[in-house]
Amino acid sequence: MSEASEQKGKFEPKQPVQLDPPKDDVITREYLSKCDGEHEGYPLYVAIKGTVFDVTGKESYAPGKQYHVFAGKEPNRALALSSLKAEDVKPEYDDLDDSQKKVLEDWYTFFSKRYNIVGTLQSEGISNL
Repeated sequence: MSEASEQKGKFEPKQPVQLDPPKDDVITREYLSKCDGEHEGYPLYVAIKGTVFDVTGKESYAPGKQYHVFAGKEPNRALALSSLKAEDVKPEYDDLDDSQKKVLEDWYTFFSKRYNIVGTLQSEGISNL
């Protein structure tokens, strides 16, 4: 198997996933923050690089579970650093090195092959968070 085809299949789900066409709804950070599994009536969302993924029904993002720290947030930095620390769960990642940005891109690819895209985060400048 060539390295290129090995890379292509690297992020494929073990079981085929039927995804809906991506939506381009604008989602505010305030709404996203309620999509953390702790607000009744809200879905479970994780945003990566401005794209919002619906992880509802995926147990590992539920309260008390391994990846709950990412739920309702845009954990770009934490994903790039392969960190589960709450202090790393931030949208900012421009200051990271190329290898860390590649890890973040790999996570984006991983999510895009498993979870429906439900919208994009409203642009409001990350600097004022």
